Amino acid sequence: MSLENVQIHLSKWNREKDIQVFQTSSATVLEAAETLGVEPERIAKTLSFRRGNDAILIVAAGDAKIDNKKFKQTFAEKARMLSSEEVLDKTGHAVGGVCPFGLVENLPVYMDESLKRFTTVFPACGSSNSAIELTNEELYIYGNVVEWVDVCKAWE
Repeated sequence: MSLENVQIHLSKWNREKDIQVFQTSSATVLEAAETLGVEPERIAKTLSFRRGNDAILIVAAGDAKIDNKKFKQTFAEKARMLSSEEVLDKTGHAVGGVCPFGLVENLPVYMDESLKRFTTVFPACGSSNSAIELTNEELYIYGNVVEWVDVCKAWE
């Protein structure tokens, strides 16, 4: 169902046919990079965090890690990731296929600065064996991103 939601979502821009579905897993950054034949840092991973009583999504480069100090400065609270069950409930996507497309709840989405060094990146498409190649501008638009943030470390 999740992949279908993403296909419907991306059809607004006539991009549903650009989704790649694989025979192998792309659930982790390393698996996705190996499956796609690209550097792991070009995998656009979507991370899910609590914010107050709700949730937010942050799309970051595959080699980036959340910097707790930067996160707290940006969002005025500690970085607390959602459980796998909460991720599924809030996004409609299981961990390994989480992306900012075709969400079951209208969650705020942010893109981390770590992505800006790439011309194109590869976010998942709702399943643990799918991805699409997008420019940052396309990801920003299709993901209904609120704004760019600087909340990651270890990629510079």
